[in-house]
Amino acid sequence: MFDEVYLLTDARSVCDEEITRREVDLICELLPIRHGHRILDLCGGHGRHSLELCARAFSWCTVLDYSRYLIDYARTCATGHNYQIDFIQADAKSTGLPPESFDHVLIMGNSLGYASEPAADRKILAEAKRVLRPGGWLLIDVTNGTAVRDSFNPSAWHEIGTDIVVCRQREMEGNIVYAREMVLSKEKGLLRDRTYSIRLYESQTVGTLVEQAGFRGVNVHTNFSPHDREGDYGFMNHRMLAAGQKP
Repeated sequence: MFDEVYLLTDARSVCDEEITRREVDLICELLPIRHGHRILDLCGGHGRHSLELCARAFSWCTVLDYSRYLIDYARTCATGHNYQIDFIQADAKSTGLPPESFDHVLIMGNSLGYASEPAADRKILAEAKRVLRPGGWLLIDVTNGTAVRDSFNPSAWHEIGTDIVVCRQREMEGNIVYAREMVLSKEKGLLRDRTYSIRLYESQTVGTLVEQAGFRGVNVHTNFSPHDREGDYGFMNHRMLAAGQKP
């Protein structure tokens, strides 16, 4: 699911440097990050947030993602910038990292909610807490379920350049959105036809999720969108962030 086609279909959100800068601005606003702090970019994809943090001299970053393709892509990008970032391909529910080894854990880009079983998100947060030092901070970035419901669009499409068309069909059942995504090339035909689902959280439920994972002082920031233009960006244009501290 998260491969070279993903970087193509979601490029408006995940391959736009200005979007990433705005998201990192917010990270630095919400967390007490200092130079020398160790940061785990959990479910970090192709490492865009860590690359931007390193550009700001927050150089102790580790990117962990399940996708081998994205980790390899991120490593290549970091080498091109001469950044010293650690890249790990592993399951976010069981990272294998040492306990209490990070000052901050980031779970950005709407990475929670994709697993079919509800317990998966709780396991990811439990692992985040395990690898955080006492007093360390967690920041998660998820789709704003209320905003998605208020502006739900069952059908959307957009073009990429002159060749690619991305079509999405969606159905909502309770707090789950089921989606079908078709990616078509005018030259090569169908590139991908896949289905996936995402679990929606409201501000109260995401706050409760973080608190039940053992974090204190949880603050939820709603109605965040890094996009200037109106449009259907999948689940990336209506977001909220929750920050909490490990006791």
